[in-house]
Amino acid sequence: MVKHIVTFQLDGTAEERLEVAKKFKAALEALPAVIEPLQSIEVGLNQNPAEDWDVVLTAIVPTMADVEVYAKHPAHVAAAGLLAGHKKSRACVDYEF
Repeated sequence: MVKHIVTFQLDGTAEERLEVAKKFKAALEALPAVIEPLQSIEVGLNQNPAEDWDVVLTAIVPTMADVEVYAKHPAHVAAAGLLAGHKKSRACVDYEF
């Protein structure tokens, strides 16, 4: 099994970042129903104003190859597109467990 953990820092005012983050979260949470190897996804929105990151997601897939299947799936590409013009930074870790 592989955990795919990604965190995003967004641009804009706090209100703009929260609006984009909520739409992104909803789109991501719909993905397990349409992406075969995606066993689960958890999306959190930062509630600590002292921290710089806005969104974190943890997805679980069976293999490292499935991370790529997930990443290239049209539904995931569409969800990621919601961050266009708003993404300041992204960090990712994939590991087998």
